[in-house]
Amino acid sequence: MAELFSRLLLATEHTEFDTGAETVAMDLAQRCQLPLATVLPLVSNPEYEALAPQLAARAEHDAATKIAQLRAQADAVGVTIALRVRRGEEPYCEIVQEAREQGSDLIIIRRRGKRSFLANLLVGEMVSKVVAHAPCHVLIVPREGCMWRRRVLAAVEPTAQGRQVVATAAAVAAECGLPLHLVCVVASEEERQPAQAFINGMQDQARPAGVAAQGEVRTGKPFTEILASVTSSGSDLIVMGSRGDSRIGRALVGGVAQKVMGLSEHPVLVLHFK
Repeated sequence: MAELFSRLLLATEHTEFDTGAETVAMDLAQRCQLPLATVLPLVSNPEYEALAPQLAARAEHDAATKIAQLRAQADAVGVTIALRVRRGEEPYCEIVQEAREQGSDLIIIRRRGKRSFLANLLVGEMVSKVVAHAPCHVLIVPREGCMWRRRVLAAVEPTAQGRQVVATAAAVAAECGLPLHLVCVVASEEERQPAQAFINGMQDQARPAGVAAQGEVRTGKPFTEILASVTSSGSDLIVMGSRGDSRIGRALVGGVAQKVMGLSEHPVLVLHFK
């Protein structure tokens, strides 16, 4: 996937919730023989540092410990890692800005962190904001997530963005030597025929690249059917769009993408197209 993603950025706070994201990021860097840029956001502001210098000092000490642990983790698998601590009031802003400055084409991040009054959210608030504002694609990895090894699933609709999703998903599948499964969810049987025609066309488009592609059209709630298709097809990576007028791409918080990201047992690659 070096041709697809050449500038990886791992966003982590190096907690138990970041384990899956860190593992997948290092696996990707190792597989693609790429350096791994890493940002560790640290909540801070001048007022906080002035009023509670001892807490600020403790946070700096903890960050230094985490950096040393991440370096050791990367060294153990032969990955070159470039670590940076960014201080600010909003961690998501620091992650997004780091991605802009690095020219990153993929951010790898956990799904959610410590449970709090926001625990009812399927995806952590910080992560949702990163996905919404990122200048590039984002890979959301659950705590127990790992590198995909079975099948890539692309959740699509018969739109221009849907064609872009298929093209990227097919490229990922080809690079990893995996089959591709396409799923399109429609609201009624009247929409099935054009959706099936789209799926058939996209299968034909993927095959010349050496990708074994199959597809299906499902009727029902989009997020429910997408997750059911993941299970029935044996897929372990979901690829989907992030923007647009489709049911899949409309709203990240509270929408279909939010639910798929939050309920999937596997990594979800959310694509941002300009």
